[in-house]
Amino acid sequence: MKIAIDVHYRENFAKSVSIEFQNWDDPSPTKINEKILPEVEEYISGEFYKRELPCILEILKETKTEDIELIIVDGYVVLDDQGRAGLGMYLFEALGTTIPIIGVAKREFKANKKKVSPILRGDSQNPLYVTSVGIDLKEAAEKIKGMYGDYRMPNLLRILDRRTKDD
Repeated sequence: MKIAIDVHYRENFAKSVSIEFQNWDDPSPTKINEKILPEVEEYISGEFYKRELPCILEILKETKTEDIELIIVDGYVVLDDQGRAGLGMYLFEALGTTIPIIGVAKREFKANKKKVSPILRGDSQNPLYVTSVGIDLKEAAEKIKGMYGDYRMPNLLRILDRRTKDD
């Protein structure tokens, strides 16, 4: 199974959501997990992973790690051309470097031109930015590009985003 994870922060808690799916062209998830986390680290500029990673690891407790073939995160795996680690790389390392991670970001990092693959989906002229570890970048970008849905954001990731922000 594949999993996509997102975290949304509120004033005094975070909501972590994961969706499980089998095939890249699935229109909807096979399972959704949610977890409210009352104690969350403060945001520190340049160290976002310190806030987000514990929330992701907590929601992953809802799934047997050995059943996961790949994880998609909202953000970057690699932040720049020198290979500076982003959230996805920290997750990859926290999971023992055994599960491939694909990062899908909505905004460009100007210092990242070599380790990112911008993709266009649907009629959008606004790209998504794909990075990866444990899976070839070109293959990761093609997988995200081929996900179900006619819009910039694949349907599964839209469902995830909406569910994360729901009360």
